[in-house]
Amino acid sequence: MWRAVAAALVPALALYLAGCSDAPGEDTEGPPPNPLLYEIAGADGTVEGWMLGTIHALPPGTRWQTPPIDRATEMADILVVEIAALDDRPALSRIYAELATTPGLPPLDKRLPAALRPQLADLLARGDMDANAFTETESWAAALMLAQVDAVGDPEYGVDRALIRAFPANRVRELEGARGQLEIFDALPEAEQRDLIAAVVTEGSEARARADELRRAWLSGDEAALTEAATRGIMADPELRETLLVARNRRWDGRIAALLEQPERPLIAVGTAHLLGPDGLVAMLEARGYRVTRLP
Repeated sequence: MWRAVAAALVPALALYLAGCSDAPGEDTEGPPPNPLLYEIAGADGTVEGWMLGTIHALPPGTRWQTPPIDRATEMADILVVEIAALDDRPALSRIYAELATTPGLPPLDKRLPAALRPQLADLLARGDMDANAFTETESWAAALMLAQVDAVGDPEYGVDRALIRAFPANRVRELEGARGQLEIFDALPEAEQRDLIAAVVTEGSEARARADELRRAWLSGDEAALTEAATRGIMADPELRETLLVARNRRWDGRIAALLEQPERPLIAVGTAHLLGPDGLVAMLEARGYRVTRLP
């Protein structure tokens, strides 16, 4: 489930190396879309902003916009996202190459337990990749590359990009930026980076089915299913959960609170997993005294 959750949790796993998916196009099955959208109000009831849980890669033609999302987009003065310059591919590639490259690393199969090496070989074969080609690729970056083999959806159609394109550039703010986000992966201890590779390899070809389940849960706004998904698999690892989710939420909480105090009302659009649970942004803002209400 980790790789599926990644599409809703961490844009890096869906943005930097992805090509177009062969996933189906328009989503015509299931209930009408209802992604998680919240109104943020002060103690006196004054609306201070909105918060939308996003997914960073979708099949082309997926219908996710709703009248409440459209209204929040129209009423918001600024957009707040994790990374603002998603369409600056040359800059993203330069940052990625700078952080991901270290000469003289061991072959990829030597970074995994022997029991997982046959599954790694199968994954590499499906992706037409050579294990020896990773000797200058750090383990976290190798995990991102391997995650694309069975990925579902295309970042080109992700919610973040659609919203960024709907706002003038001078009205878009970012919480991390591409470098800041990738530096989180780059700073992981090697053992945790190898855990990322192991998670991708272990999930294998089941990734597509699980990613589709997660996409449908996101589209329908199934908060219970999304919360469960965000606490399973690699996100059950305390160190990785703290680094990739909880610590980032704590940093964002202060920045978001400062933005809510300004006259300009923000639409905050971040990966859905960041909103959920007792250490999610909804709970953190409520602890500050804001009234956070899900919009139908």
